[in-house]
Amino acid sequence: MTRGKKSAASSVLELVLIVATALGLALAIQAFVIKPYRIPSGSMLPTLHINQRVLVNRLGTHFGSPSIGDIYVFHPPKNYDQGCADPQEGQTDVGRNNLRACDVAQSQESSETFIKRVVGLPGDRISIRGGHVIRNGVPEKDSYIAPCDGAGSCDFPGTVTIPKNDYFMMGDNRGQSDDSRFWGPIPKAWIIGHAFFTYWPPDRIGFL
Repeated sequence: MTRGKKSAASSVLELVLIVATALGLALAIQAFVIKPYRIPSGSMLPTLHINQRVLVNRLGTHFGSPSIGDIYVFHPPKNYDQGCADPQEGQTDVGRNNLRACDVAQSQESSETFIKRVVGLPGDRISIRGGHVIRNGVPEKDSYIAPCDGAGSCDFPGTVTIPKNDYFMMGDNRGQSDDSRFWGPIPKAWIIGHAFFTYWPPDRIGFL
């Protein structure tokens, strides 16, 4: 093989290695650090719209804990469609509210992913009136929500306490969100990551 052919072969090999390394890094970043997600429903309106895209920091939850007001992607309970594990909390089987929202964390997680806002931390005492969260006696600062329209999900006036290591999640579209009110708080281990940036559509680009 001539020197020119060797040089060309080396250049091709170097290019292949660069591309393979770049792809490997991109996949590693998506798997362990930053991952994109598409918003599947209107439960987070007006903050997030259907088909809007967000970036999720998957690494942060390993070094810290969720904060009130942050938006997170997580796995809901496996049987979330069956309501609260305590039939005296959440909604009844005919869609009427019990006195209190669900504070029972279920034991099995689903493979599905939800995106909601953290409104209650471990040990917090919360109630819900008119779709507004009352946390430890203080009303939530919730200018970001779509107000309740009188739907059954708006009122759980009885106070519940969030268990240790669990987080109470609610959608911003308070009258149209399937969330912790009905199937309980989420264990920290089920949380995937913090949604911190929206990159699509272009007119909504920015930090959350």
